[in-house]
Amino acid sequence: MLRIQNTYGKKVEIFNPWNESIVNMYVCGPTVYDYTHIGHARTFVVFDAIKRYLSLKGYNIVYVQNITDIDDKIINRAKEKNVPWQEIANTYAIDYLNNLNKLNIKIDIHPRVTNHINEIINFIQNLIDKGYAYVSQSGSVYFSVDKYPNYGRLSNNFNKAYWNQGEGIVSEKKNPYDFALWKSYKEGEPYWESPWGKGRPGWHIECSVMSSRYLGNKIDIHGGGSDLIFPHHENEIAQSEAYFGSSPWVKYWLHTSMLTIKGEKMSKSLGNIISLNDAINTWGSNVLRLWLLSSHYRAIIEYSEQSLNQAKRLYERLNALSQEIVKRLKKEEYTSYMNNDDLEAFNNLKELISKWHDAMDNDFNMSEAIRYVWDLTDLYYKKIQNSESYALISYTYKVLQDMNKVYGVLDDVLTLDLHIEKNLTPELIDLILEVRKQLRENKLYDLADQIRSKLSSIGVKIIDKGNKSDYLITNE
Repeated sequence: MLRIQNTYGKKVEIFNPWNESIVNMYVCGPTVYDYTHIGHARTFVVFDAIKRYLSLKGYNIVYVQNITDIDDKIINRAKEKNVPWQEIANTYAIDYLNNLNKLNIKIDIHPRVTNHINEIINFIQNLIDKGYAYVSQSGSVYFSVDKYPNYGRLSNNFNKAYWNQGEGIVSEKKNPYDFALWKSYKEGEPYWESPWGKGRPGWHIECSVMSSRYLGNKIDIHGGGSDLIFPHHENEIAQSEAYFGSSPWVKYWLHTSMLTIKGEKMSKSLGNIISLNDAINTWGSNVLRLWLLSSHYRAIIEYSEQSLNQAKRLYERLNALSQEIVKRLKKEEYTSYMNNDDLEAFNNLKELISKWHDAMDNDFNMSEAIRYVWDLTDLYYKKIQNSESYALISYTYKVLQDMNKVYGVLDDVLTLDLHIEKNLTPELIDLILEVRKQLRENKLYDLADQIRSKLSSIGVKIIDKGNKSDYLITNE
């Protein structure tokens, strides 16, 4: 039974969505004013894996993640570069979407703020009509925190005596901790017409409007980085529950912890930000995914070459054994019989996948779950690789498939229809290897090396083991 630690209340709870078969999940996406970095990637990959695991357990997931394409940061960056704000938003939105594709992350609905201005205005007007919000002299609209009695319960980090939400113009607020729903127009800034004059949305209102538009007034999982708990998610709760008149608006709040470099949070002032593009170019998207899914999502993860090299080694082992299993399933005849050694390995596999599920059911404990992935590779090479039982190989394939439905790094490998360029069949490759073997035995090494080079260029990597050779299909 799946258990989740809910940020709201800090308790571990049995997962029981509003609807038994459908899970509505919303995760805060990026404000697109700069290139996506690996800190963002952690949150995006983790929630993709959570979605995948829920799907593996039989739930139908509707996953929404927004793109904030109008904000102070976007406007300021446009002024710095002396370009239209739309150019900034589009440039970095494309970078973000391209990186999601590289990381094999699938989002069902990707709403942008600027496509939902009318819905945002209507939402704000409803809060005004209900007495939860007020219009200032400048035409900005603020949420009155005092009107919502449960404010601060998500974060336990609110003190009226000192808190100022940093909206800039404290004097026009009724209280310094009230937050902006609508920001009045300033010279040179983009704006939209509203009942309160020209202006643009505040940051917090955007997520409430877009999440509820596509998921309704009851959300199962709302996620994001831990840095969003206060004030962003706190404000989302206040304005959404005030709007809908019911509580809770979100049943489970989940938050990923930060990613650090040499023990410090990434920041421009320290000059230690690593762009996602650079990380993918250095390590590859599959290695990066495995690394990001090797720690508990609530634990701080430290960027280091040692840990990434470990993830690289795991990926290489998984990739190699997966290709080997697929090749064997295509060649061997079916038999349901297992000898005693096969039966022991089969029982080991069943125990291993059960423990993997137990780890994932325990608040998505990915640091424990990844150990069983390592154990799978050890088990294969020690007890399964030399087995002649098709049934055992087939079950190993199934275990790999289930794990990969979460990790998403073997999609191009775990298929019984290997995509070998030039229509090379396994039988033809074996024949080429036999010819190459005879060339080597006759000391015609130049010709043998030409065959190796040509096969490598079309995605067939030759592995020599003494006087024998094998091959792997690569994506290079």
